[in-house]
Amino acid sequence: MHRQKDIDRIMAAAPVIPVVVIDDPKAAISLARALVAGGIPAIEITLRTPNALACLAAIASDVEGAIPGAGTVLTPAQVDAVEKADARFMVSPGAAPKLLEAAVDSPLPLLPGAATASEMMALAEAGYTHLKFFPASVAGGPAYLNALASPLPHVRFCPTGGVSPGNARDYLALPNVLCVGGSWLAPADRIAEQDWAGITRLATEAAALAR
Repeated sequence: MHRQKDIDRIMAAAPVIPVVVIDDPKAAISLARALVAGGIPAIEITLRTPNALACLAAIASDVEGAIPGAGTVLTPAQVDAVEKADARFMVSPGAAPKLLEAAVDSPLPLLPGAATASEMMALAEAGYTHLKFFPASVAGGPAYLNALASPLPHVRFCPTGGVSPGNARDYLALPNVLCVGGSWLAPADRIAEQDWAGITRLATEAAALAR
């Protein structure tokens, strides 16, 4: 249901899904190639810039091996827009009813966000067993997710929000965590400097994180 097998494969592609804020399609192509070269294929382009959809479409058409996704998807209109931009998956910080209704009719798998046990149970009841745990660091961190592993053994998570190289392993060591989401793989200063080799090094380090 709701293409959970598809989102499972995307989450299992690498230990980290980069959360990217970018506004230049040409830079987005170079960034995605650098990430893929480092072993990070799934890339979340957040819909927070005027040209985010163009960046998403550019990666989808020009970067072999990339799995471009759209982040911060909040509305049915955005679901339609990211489909047209050839996204392969969608990520949301939460799970509003109208968004979930639109996702049922979309060919794209959705990774909806949840922060409480009640939200997670409701989403699992609706068929979503793969969730974004957000905002991870302030919602309880690894200890909270570890506490949920026993009562919610069928739910798998991608913690995002405050995840860094310093704590990523703490999340990835948990049995109910498939991957983490983080912005450290695409820092704004390296993008501005076009330091694609540096980003590939960051991606290589992230791809080596133990799960």
